[in-house]
Amino acid sequence: MYYNFRHHSLIAVTLLLPVHIMAHDTTATKELSSINIEATDVLSSASSEGYYQPIVNGATRTDVPLLELPQSVKVITEETLDDLNAFRINDALDFVSGVSRQNNFGGTWDNIAVRGFAGNENTGMSMMRNGFSSNRGINPPRDMANVQSIEFLKGPSAALYGNSEPGGTLNIVTKKPEFKSKHAIDASIGSYDFYRVAIDSTAALSSNFAYRLNVAQEDKGSFRDYIDSSRTLIAPAFTWLINNKTTLSYDGEFLRQKAPLDRGLVSINGDTAAMPIENFLGNPADGDTTLNSQNHQLSLTHEITDEWDTHIGVAHKRGSLEGLASEVRPFTIVTGDSVNLRSRYRDYQTTDTTLQADVHGKLKEHDLLVGTEIYQFTNDQILNNRNNKVTVNNILTSPTYTVNAGALTALTNTHDVQNGVAFFAQDNISLTQNWKILAGLRHDRVKTDYNNNLNQTQREQKDSAVTSRLGTSYLFDKEWSIYASAGQSFRPNAGTDASGNPFDPEKGLAYESGIKYEAIDKSLGATLSAFHIEKKNVLTGSDVNGIYSSTSGKVRSRGIEADIAGKITPFLRIQGNYALIDTKILEDQGGQVDFATNQVINLEGKALSNIAKHSGSILTMWDESYGANKAWGIGGAITYVGSRQGNVINSFTLPSYTTLKALSYWKIDHNWKLNLTIDNLLDEEYIASSYDRSWLTPGAPRTVTLTAQYTF
Repeated sequence: MYYNFRHHSLIAVTLLLPVHIMAHDTTATKELSSINIEATDVLSSASSEGYYQPIVNGATRTDVPLLELPQSVKVITEETLDDLNAFRINDALDFVSGVSRQNNFGGTWDNIAVRGFAGNENTGMSMMRNGFSSNRGINPPRDMANVQSIEFLKGPSAALYGNSEPGGTLNIVTKKPEFKSKHAIDASIGSYDFYRVAIDSTAALSSNFAYRLNVAQEDKGSFRDYIDSSRTLIAPAFTWLINNKTTLSYDGEFLRQKAPLDRGLVSINGDTAAMPIENFLGNPADGDTTLNSQNHQLSLTHEITDEWDTHIGVAHKRGSLEGLASEVRPFTIVTGDSVNLRSRYRDYQTTDTTLQADVHGKLKEHDLLVGTEIYQFTNDQILNNRNNKVTVNNILTSPTYTVNAGALTALTNTHDVQNGVAFFAQDNISLTQNWKILAGLRHDRVKTDYNNNLNQTQREQKDSAVTSRLGTSYLFDKEWSIYASAGQSFRPNAGTDASGNPFDPEKGLAYESGIKYEAIDKSLGATLSAFHIEKKNVLTGSDVNGIYSSTSGKVRSRGIEADIAGKITPFLRIQGNYALIDTKILEDQGGQVDFATNQVINLEGKALSNIAKHSGSILTMWDESYGANKAWGIGGAITYVGSRQGNVINSFTLPSYTTLKALSYWKIDHNWKLNLTIDNLLDEEYIASSYDRSWLTPGAPRTVTLTAQYTF
């Protein structure tokens, strides 16, 4: 039986309320002055300095040493983000093995594949924000101003987090309030009229209450014609130590981005490098597409005893996308110097509310976690369309734009509501000092109501799944361990086939094994892993109208990954990675239309698009102090991405590319610091990703950015 979101919330609170009542004792009435506030970050026990973080929270919802975890995890730390002068997630992607760029919906969202699996083309990759699902709904590209670290959790996470991809999940960890005053102002200037100001301020307002506020304003041009953009981020947060056992925390985020939708370049007569990378294939008169996102996360943690604690968290997220944009139709074959565009007006509104509740504690050799998660997601979409509304001529030289007669007509007007409820249990077992076992189990039930306002029809879809994971680690000593694991994944398939029948959910199964190293002083860590993943019930058989006919697809990804991060010497830091990934479609009974020939192509035996067989990078930074609060650093990075298939039918290949990055900083004194970065130092021209021959995303040319930071 399915209940509404309000009923689910009541059940979860009822389950945990007795625990809080029984745990309440006279300690709650002690004077607040007895609370220990020595720590500068009461909520981030896994934080650390340097390129290597030895403890991770996102993989298990508990702080677990990486050396003991039977899973490959790569954490991009705050110091790495600082050295890279990163403003977006994309700035850090090259330094994690097995990560590939995917279609980013014209610059309106983040989208990557992990170990070959990219997620749904309309919702993007598996991503979380502080342990809450973050990929449902409208999500502008994340800003790094309030990001503490990024956890790349390789392999399936469905046994703990539910709906996700078997390749891996990202967890964005935001900056938390600190009781020690710390304030910083950053001002950046760069190529193509890039200007940005960011403020980071945190302090204690009383002995038991601290705040943090991150604000960023960015305005920039682009190497692409007409693509001027602006974005504003406001991210408030607070921590309230109610007593010495109970903490209430809030984390908010308000983000607005305004920029034209840009689908990139087109291939001409099969040549992906025929067009100048600056030429815009849209209508400059369309103006901006505006995205808004609001995130609110409220969390209450209570310590029952020294060994047991409870947690209740609520997240509410609202997103919107609105604007008119003209674009080349997907799968268009361009042979000359002109192309017709379709024009689309989009008005998308989404809300996502999630309740999480769990009990965590230790019982002899067991580290137990039991909890529930309930969510309600609503999605309202209005889409008006007109094919051949705009004609672009002279696309190889100086494009001209002609708007043709005809009004846009309604194509989509829908209101969808999805309710989900899940129960999960996890046990991290220490069999001996050397042997560790991690076991998890989760049951998900999802009900989706689809409402078509154009034809006044409704339908209902129900999905359920039980997912599990089991892994074991053996610690040879304090530096070396080996591990092996198996896990399942689950994700509902939205929509119906041509006959109106709902699709079965996607289900995946992954195996992984590896070896880990961690230096005694925890300044350096490395992982070498091998994996094999299969996923079934993949949508396949799209016809000329983009309607899928079946879930007959089955895909496989297997490979080897290597990551290293940390300090080699007191003066030298390093981030290195390599991935060998082999992807293949094992089954396809539907086929995909090749729009060049109008023939149906069976996809069996094809590789997944945008996934390079070989990729890797290395980042090094050398720094030294030359006085009190004075230091300098210089470094660089080289990234290689091998050739990739450019679309699902493998009709063309994206060439391999290599880019160089130069990094440097100068800490002038206690207050001032300068960062200078040069991306794509050799000005390499390349295609970063593609959806098909008509949507090619070019990489940025050489870009210089200077940031001045004042701290006080």
